[in-house]
Amino acid sequence: MKPSRQPPPAARSPATEDRFLGLRISPINQRRLHNFTANRRAFWSLWVFLALFVLALAAEFIANDKPLLVRFDGEFYVPVFASYPETAFGGEFETEASYRDPFVVDLIEEKGWIVWPPIPFSYKTINYSLSQPAPSPPDSVNWLGTDDQGRDVAARVIYGFRISVLFGLILTGFSSLFGIAAGAAQGYFGGLLDLFFQRFMEIWSSMPTLYLLIIMASIITPGFWTLLILLLLFSWMALVGVVRAEFLRARNLDYVRAARALGQPDRVIMFKHVLPNAMVATVTFMPFILNGSITTLTSLDFLGFGLPPGSPSLGELLQQGKSNLQAPWLGFTAFFSIAIMLSLLVFIGEGVRDAFDPRKTLGPMSKKDAGPAEAKAPEPETKAAAE
Repeated sequence: MKPSRQPPPAARSPATEDRFLGLRISPINQRRLHNFTANRRAFWSLWVFLALFVLALAAEFIANDKPLLVRFDGEFYVPVFASYPETAFGGEFETEASYRDPFVVDLIEEKGWIVWPPIPFSYKTINYSLSQPAPSPPDSVNWLGTDDQGRDVAARVIYGFRISVLFGLILTGFSSLFGIAAGAAQGYFGGLLDLFFQRFMEIWSSMPTLYLLIIMASIITPGFWTLLILLLLFSWMALVGVVRAEFLRARNLDYVRAARALGQPDRVIMFKHVLPNAMVATVTFMPFILNGSITTLTSLDFLGFGLPPGSPSLGELLQQGKSNLQAPWLGFTAFFSIAIMLSLLVFIGEGVRDAFDPRKTLGPMSKKDAGPAEAKAPEPETKAAAE
């Protein structure tokens, strides 16, 4: 009897190598990426949210009371990047030119031209040319109307969206960093350290955050960073319980004992061996923590304990809608802006949760979902050639 000859496995060319955005990814991460893209609602919600966030980052080029480009007397000026005195355009004052002043506009158009952004208003620009008292309804100039101070609502929504998302991302990032570190230390070392931290968290979480914000607002004017630091003092506890439970479970597993037997230091075991496994449960919570951070800022702005007065804020716009029921465009604009943003984040969070679900990540993959290498695996011979 001659032994049967098995065909060699199909070699994978570099073109079929598992890569994402030019980076090689492991098979399990490829499965997670496939599970996320298979959730069409989460996939398209991510793209829509990224598109809105990129547009909000370029808010100065979309909504601004300064021109994008000025051509005057044969020279080019970029007011959106630099400040120019009125005398540069033939004016009388050495102060920065007010490009919404009809006198300055006439001076420029006599010897050149002006390119305005799509919305010629910044978040703090007051439109003094309204045809009716503020708040004025939407028209061809103010697409979403104006608020009770004559400021363009569309511009304030764009800038407010950017501040809300950036605030939520920074707060989520730092709170997750501190929460993961605290939960890892508690779960890995245990003992008195774990007992002390648990009692401290019970006391700390019972502190009235809103009252502290009211006291702080009476002492100093809350700003972006002061508000961020104060909320960070309490938001870091969101992930401690999840990370602690994962480290408590993993510290007695065989691979951790083997790493200790090999003489690996605790920091290497914690952050190189245990933490990647704990991040699976942690990552699924992050979109929802981001959602909660944005909601917290919006609520504080609505109550008047958030960002300083005049700052572009969706919560402040919502409060204006409550105070001016005769101007429904204020409330509807704020409501739909917040609802769309939070809904997109919830859909993305659901997709991330499903992508990291072990039942879907480690389960069998159907031929329809499998790639070319998995779908066309070589079949072993069932009959041996007899001599």
